[in-house]
Amino acid sequence: MKGMLRKLLDVVAYGLLIIGALNWGLVGLFNVNVVSHVFGPMTLVTRVIYSLIGVAAVYDLFSLPSIVRRWDVHVRHHPVKA
Repeated sequence: MKGMLRKLLDVVAYGLLIIGALNWGLVGLFNVNVVSHVFGPMTLVTRVIYSLIGVAAVYDLFSLPSIVRRWDVHVRHHPVKA
């Protein structure tokens, strides 16, 4: 059960990172901030969303090794053929 909750937290954190990355991509490319347009510029809800995205980034940064173990990720190195 504890593993399932951690996996759920991993998925939620990853989803928040995707939302944040897409939002910043739109800001950089088109000067459009979707979060501010939907919830208002720097309202309480907007600030909470930005804060959650930041917490998700810190969570993923520090728990990446355990995420890899939890999700049983295997990285395969293929030799380069000359």
